[in-house]
Amino acid sequence: MKKARRWIVTGLLCLVAAAIAAGAQGQKNPAEVISWSRCLSQRPKFYATDEAVRIADNVLLYQRNTGGWQKGVDMARILSEQDKAKLRKAKSRKDSTLDNGATHTQIRYLAKVYYATKLERFRQALLRGIDYLLDAQYANGGWPQFYPREGHSGYSRYITFNDNAMIGAMSVLRDIAENKPEYAFVGKARRQKAKKAVQKGIECILKCQIIVNGRRTAWCQQYDEKTLEARPARIYEKISICGGESIGIVKFLMGIDNPAPEIIEAIQSAVAWFDRVKLTGIRQINKPDESTERGYDKVIIKDVTAPPIWARFYQIGTNRPIFCGRDGKIKYRLAEIEHERRTGYSWYGYGPAELLARDYPAWQKKWAPEKNILSK
Repeated sequence: MKKARRWIVTGLLCLVAAAIAAGAQGQKNPAEVISWSRCLSQRPKFYATDEAVRIADNVLLYQRNTGGWQKGVDMARILSEQDKAKLRKAKSRKDSTLDNGATHTQIRYLAKVYYATKLERFRQALLRGIDYLLDAQYANGGWPQFYPREGHSGYSRYITFNDNAMIGAMSVLRDIAENKPEYAFVGKARRQKAKKAVQKGIECILKCQIIVNGRRTAWCQQYDEKTLEARPARIYEKISICGGESIGIVKFLMGIDNPAPEIIEAIQSAVAWFDRVKLTGIRQINKPDESTERGYDKVIIKDVTAPPIWARFYQIGTNRPIFCGRDGKIKYRLAEIEHERRTGYSWYGYGPAELLARDYPAWQKKWAPEKNILSK
């Protein structure tokens, strides 16, 4: 009983401390503070609030002189004056990227706040961010993981579909090109540039679609920025057909109105590939294992009732799921790679299920009514 009372008292003290801290930062209610990961999913009225503006001002502080943003930062957190001073000094860093949702997420957030508030400082930051996306695009239509590329080596220069980097950039530019309300402030010249950039990006996507024995399949995570050949990334991310990132690519292509025959073919082929490579009769589970650092292990078990699941990587030519640890050697069973990589990476997923069951039928009925590649 005494221990329970101590927990209650401790909890109340924490709430009081949080309220005091929030008051010191001008926040009326600490419960109003949201995380950066939830910033794009708020109700429209939120973006006109003081809290939304506070976060948007954070985003401006994090914006580099390049016009882009770094990755892996909670931009919604409350910043001290010391934090702000450090960020102002870091403006010249060349760490702007499209990786892990960076830059295109910040642009989308600022657009929502500017649309709601019409504060000029947000419009100026938005224009710099849009120019960053336009400047970062390769002549062949692709986008690298990092831009500028100075100081970044290895796979960061590759055309990158991983983590929806390229698709994220193209989605923002398509909204601009289509004059969506939140981007109505963009002038005609930038709008035309955005339209051209999207078209070049689509051409690049179609050229990158992997063809096996004359048959289109899906996409790799990265491509050579000059030759458009599939490329590896980290030592455990091999050249392959990717069952993860290809979902975002197909959904983007499905969003094109009056698609040309080559776009229809690319979508139909990718959907057919997803259907061919689905894995049935197995399930991935987290098996408790206190002897391991994470306290569990990822295990594949047989289960005839399990829904279809997809591997993240498929071997080109065989469609065989592949796995790889930090030794760089390809394996064909999840159990064959070390525990750290087995549990620290997403090797399987259910993402294509929604694509096949919901997105494709709606798209096919509208744009390819005479050819349903999923009909048996």
